[in-house]
Amino acid sequence: MAILDVDEKTLLQTAKNYPDSKLFLSLHTDVSQPQQVKHAVDTIEKHFGRIDAWVNNAGVAVFKPILQTTFEEWRYVLSTNLEGAFLCTQACAPVMLKTGGGSIVNIASISGLRASTLRVAYGTSKAALIHLTKQQAVELGNVGIRVNVVAPGPVDTEMAKLVHSVAIRSDYYDTIPLNRYGTTEEIAQTVGFLCSSDASFINGQVLAVDGGFEANGVGLPTLRQTS
Repeated sequence: MAILDVDEKTLLQTAKNYPDSKLFLSLHTDVSQPQQVKHAVDTIEKHFGRIDAWVNNAGVAVFKPILQTTFEEWRYVLSTNLEGAFLCTQACAPVMLKTGGGSIVNIASISGLRASTLRVAYGTSKAALIHLTKQQAVELGNVGIRVNVVAPGPVDTEMAKLVHSVAIRSDYYDTIPLNRYGTTEEIAQTVGFLCSSDASFINGQVLAVDGGFEANGVGLPTLRQTS
């Protein structure tokens, strides 16, 4: 397994959990930079000899009102969330083809399916990533590489803990039919499934892992009280 991260401190901390250098590779990489991505993929191929699955999980966010979001902030978000997935897939797919194909999973967000406040850059990047996935699936599927996208709903991540107040969490609970946040383990299990042979005929799909959030309309709290 190999992981890429622009945050070197977090990368090194994670690497401590995988002491076997033959089975684990950590690479300090900014996925928005083509040359860094190419170097990372070349290093992975040299180390492991192949790439069977790739997960485009790098993501950043700027949560600001639309008229206060600067072009620099817009570019910062899209360069990582969208262009990063494009660059990584362009680099890893040729390696996959050498051994007959593989699976790529892009990580979008429920914000790519439903518009919300303060997410003009983030939501747009994730919506574009969902369509990029379909484009990749149509072309790369022809040569044995499946590409799918997971759209997580609210998940208990470090980012969520920083930006979701008690009031915001309460609002989400009222809107999510399962009445809770998801866990990182639930997202990881979904990604693992899409990478596995159990998902061998799944290609170009958007899987919302959101407790029913995207399917829900309005009035859920009232309906709960009367049901």
